Amino acid sequence: MGCCSSRSSDSPASRAARWRSTGIVALRDARLKEVPIEVLQVGNSLRTLDLTNNKLVEIPQDIGGLVNMQRLVLAGNLIENIPANIGYLRNLKILTLDRNRISILPEELGSLSNLQQLSISQNSLLCLPKSVGDLHNLPQNILKDCKALQNISLHDNPITMDDFRQMDGFNEFEARRRKKFDKQIDSRVMMGSMALDEGVDFH
Repeated sequence: MGCCSSRSSDSPASRAARWRSTGIVALRDARLKEVPIEVLQVGNSLRTLDLTNNKLVEIPQDIGGLVNMQRLVLAGNLIENIPANIGYLRNLKILTLDRNRISILPEELGSLSNLQQLSISQNSLLCLPKSVGDLHNLPQNILKDCKALQNISLHDNPITMDDFRQMDGFNEFEARRRKKFDKQIDSRVMMGSMALDEGVDFH
C-alpha cells in the first residue's frame, strides 16, 4: 500500500503541480529522449528548465509557450536544431546549449531581448545567424538587439574569434562586457583566473 501511495505521489499530475509551485523543472541525468509533456503543461509558471545530460535529439516547438522562462539549460544532449519558437521566450536571460550537435542557430534568437548569457560551446557551429552577426548585411543583430547580452561562450566550435570580432554590433557587446567587468572590480568581488575571459569564450 505504501508502494502505491508513493508511486501516485510522483505521478505526472503531481509532478506538474510541484513544478508549478516552484517554477523550477530540473531533470538532469534522467536519460530522457524527449521532453515530458507535463513539463510543457507547467506553462507560464515555469522560470527554470534544466535538462542537462539527457539524450534529447530535438526540442519541441511547444517550448515557445513557456513565455516566462528565464533560464533554459540543455547542455549535454544530442540536439541538432533549435526550434524557431525559441524566439517567443522574451524573458529568457540564460541559454545554455553546450555539448550538443548544433550546426546552425535560428534567426529568431535575435528576438531574445533580455538574454544576458548565451553558451554554445562544444557544438558544430560554422557561423552565427544574421540576427547574431552577418559579416555583409546585418539589418537585425543579436549583439545590438539583445541589449542585455553580456556573456557568450563559443569555444570548441569551428567559428573563429576573428569572425566574431568582425560582426556588426561587436563593439556594443564588448562595451557591455567591459562595463560589467569594471563593476565587478569596483565591487572588489573575488574573481578566478578566468575573469579576463569572462564574456567571450573561444578557448
